[in-house]
Amino acid sequence: MTLTLPPEAYLWFKTLHIVGVVVWFAGLFYLVRLFIYHVEAEEEPSPVREAFKTQYAVMERRLANIITTPGLILTVAMAVGLLMTQPSWLQQGWMHAKLGFVALLVAYHFFCYRLMGQLQDGDCQWTGRQLRALNELPTLLLVLVVMLVVFKNQFPTGAATWFIVGLVVFMAGTIQFYARWRRLRAASLAQD
Repeated sequence: MTLTLPPEAYLWFKTLHIVGVVVWFAGLFYLVRLFIYHVEAEEEPSPVREAFKTQYAVMERRLANIITTPGLILTVAMAVGLLMTQPSWLQQGWMHAKLGFVALLVAYHFFCYRLMGQLQDGDCQWTGRQLRALNELPTLLLVLVVMLVVFKNQFPTGAATWFIVGLVVFMAGTIQFYARWRRLRAASLAQD
């Protein structure tokens, strides 16, 4: 028995897949940012430290359970729908690469849950700086996935591609530099 879908099914799957990706990534980006604040709350004096850590734990759980994970579920469900309308994509190399990167993103998603549990238990060994670096990973994977979807089997390897890769690396470095500058500035002001 063959499943017959209406002609507009592809467009609905694609629309909801894009919405799911936007929601999922908004959650992933903000979730690790909350982890950074949670870790850095340790530097605050008591009782502010405890209040911040409690508030961040609540915000992390709500973000993960109400926004990030539903975004992941919508993304994956609509991807299955898209593949049902375009089964030939499963025979193409660009789709294999995309699915590999998506698998890494799903692993990252569940790793964030692990970190969230460690933060809530007071067992997290990650520093704010390490978490900032970790927060750059989904950006890089997102750029790669989008490029694969747009270029498919004609994935560019020329100067423009290296410029984009360099730009992403530059942006990540700039974010790290700014965070370091802000910490050093705060430490300098605290000494004065």
